[in-house]
Amino acid sequence: MKIVHVTQPVAAGVAAVVRELAVSQRERGWSVAVVCPPGRLADRLRDEGVDVHDWPATRTPGPRTVTEVVRLKKILDRLDPHAVHLHSSKAGLAGRLVLRGRRPTIFQPHLWSFQTAHGLLRHVSAAWERLAARWAHQLVCVSDDELRAGRAKGIATAAEVVCNGVDTTVLRPRSRVAARRRLGLPDVPTAVCVGRLAPLKGQDLLLTAWPAVLASVPDAQLVLVGDGPMRDRWRAIGDHSSVRWWGHDTAVADFYTAADVVVLPSRAEGMALVPLEAMASGRPVVAFDVGGVRQSVGDAGAVVEAGNVPALAEAIAARLADPVLATGEGLTGRRRAEVLFDSGRVGDQIATLVDKLVGEGR
Repeated sequence: MKIVHVTQPVAAGVAAVVRELAVSQRERGWSVAVVCPPGRLADRLRDEGVDVHDWPATRTPGPRTVTEVVRLKKILDRLDPHAVHLHSSKAGLAGRLVLRGRRPTIFQPHLWSFQTAHGLLRHVSAAWERLAARWAHQLVCVSDDELRAGRAKGIATAAEVVCNGVDTTVLRPRSRVAARRRLGLPDVPTAVCVGRLAPLKGQDLLLTAWPAVLASVPDAQLVLVGDGPMRDRWRAIGDHSSVRWWGHDTAVADFYTAADVVVLPSRAEGMALVPLEAMASGRPVVAFDVGGVRQSVGDAGAVVEAGNVPALAEAIAARLADPVLATGEGLTGRRRAEVLFDSGRVGDQIATLVDKLVGEGR
């Protein structure tokens, strides 16, 4: 089996999914290549022995898109794979323009483009997805919510829901005190938020809620792990001694372990990896009710109305103030991660889809 993954973006959850699938499929004995822009993902894949082809594409459509499409066509023609797996909106745009259904094609949106666009662009994005649906043989959605959103816009491609997964052998419950010592954090009630500092991820909403959390738990601390375009602006909101601006860090396991609660304040998601990683680490999750969150979190924390800042603050404070509640939810989360969201199960599901798709094509 020869499969090519095409991805842009190359960071955060999408990159983690692509890497897991590429490594898993190579271990099955498949010939696997990843086409993506140069950077951390490409470097890591090469270190792990995966064939990588540079595709210097930007994250959003623009004047360079035509050149990007031409470059991608040359790469795919040269590789001549049995199937192509397109990840996220930009790769989905370029890849479907190149392939146009002539080769078995999987498209995995990882959150629809029209769910993050506004105004006219939102309508244009939805129209494009309806048009391009004919050029994908298999749609893979990471949550039931994501599939429903696509169907509501008239996207009728044959679809399967394959929830994101995490390596539950690497992420495990460990000593909270030891993790805080390694990170140099004080041993006080701790909320952790992991994610790119960008409007979609909603850290500004969490920072707005934080004073209410401190009113209930005065010695609490908030650790923000990540960097991004909103860092300087949002530091003005969260300019408080209890807020730690950690910046980007690829080794996030200790941060989950150090937490009493992990917070996901996103404005939109397909199915975020952060709650799954937190649950695998045995920590409860507090999140807004956006795509895939209820399906992933279940009883392993609190899912509050999207954008409801007071409710977010109340749920965080409750778990920082009540270790018994937080521990119980953490144990529930660990069980959910092992049974429902282990990355090995994800790899098996995708491999089955690819085998079926290529077999039908032959």
